[in-house]
Amino acid sequence: MSRYLFSSHDGYGLGHVRRNVLIAREVARCDPDAQITLVTGVSRRPIWLQDPRFTVVAVPPLLKNAQGEYDNPGLGLRAAVAERSRIFANTVADLRPDVVVVDRHPYGTAGELRPGLVAARRHGATILLGLRDVIDDVATVRRELGGQGWEGVNRLFDEVLVFGNPLLCDHEREYGLAIRPTYCGWVVEAPARQVRADNLVVISAGGGGDGETVFRLGVEALRRRPHLSGIVAAGPYTGEWAHQSMHGDSDLAARVQLSRDTGSTVQLFAGAGAVVQMCGYNSTVEALSAGVRAVLIPRRSPRREQAIRASRLASLGLADVVDESASPDEVAWLLDQPRLLPDGACERAGISLDGANFAARMLTSRALAAVA
Repeated sequence: MSRYLFSSHDGYGLGHVRRNVLIAREVARCDPDAQITLVTGVSRRPIWLQDPRFTVVAVPPLLKNAQGEYDNPGLGLRAAVAERSRIFANTVADLRPDVVVVDRHPYGTAGELRPGLVAARRHGATILLGLRDVIDDVATVRRELGGQGWEGVNRLFDEVLVFGNPLLCDHEREYGLAIRPTYCGWVVEAPARQVRADNLVVISAGGGGDGETVFRLGVEALRRRPHLSGIVAAGPYTGEWAHQSMHGDSDLAARVQLSRDTGSTVQLFAGAGAVVQMCGYNSTVEALSAGVRAVLIPRRSPRREQAIRASRLASLGLADVVDESASPDEVAWLLDQPRLLPDGACERAGISLDGANFAARMLTSRALAAVA
């Protein structure tokens, strides 16, 4: 039995553990006897994280405060980091994994994974680092790669996987990544075939915690287009303002449905004629997988990741972009335009959406070699 350990530093968002789950699903398909464990700081369990094939190990979340610094409101930063380190190291000792996959931060948010990773290496594990397609602006990433959080990565990690393509962002050329990465393509699930409602608009902002601007712009655009209906895909962190935005407008309330914790949005997108959304990794590639030319409203702080991804996808003809300060009339105008991608548009642009399968095949080959 091959043993796989996935770790993601998640605190408030869901994107990192979501990628790990999709790859883990493919690992389970390729290696049905696999023992799969996911370590995550996500405090709420969306539907897709409740998979009986996986063991989920929770660590104390680290959330960013108003100053952009990590903290744990209950334990405090120092105690939370120590507990995360203890839990991860104990998990490594108990599981003795053949393969370890760490998402985004090589040693965790504050170096807490380092002791466990060193132990895993001592036991003979293959250790891989997974990076999303776009990390941040070039100057910020180059500073990070030159810092203590990346010291010794080329000695401890066997390989770096990028869940994207150098066409959109070349990690060696732009960021100066010292390890030549393997580009896997984008990690996303394929939607089941279904009938599309051309007048349906889905409004999405990932987990929803920082999506108020996107939701309000989308709802106000629908207010200006009475022939359209909508679904607000409110993630688990969406505030009560999602209800308040439709208060007092019976016509709008009749046309717009609030759907909480829907899990993956890819199926919602596949049944819609248009999508208005932020530009986080997962929901953006879900729109592409569903064949939708999304209206993207990227967050521009505290990281530039979303804005960079949005502008580059727009340059490939795969999306339209508006700023958070845009008028609802601008969004409504875009909803009047054709919003579906032509068949084969992603392939012609060099966008591959089979990253989960590609990565899983790499992981299982290394695990099988380790136990042979």
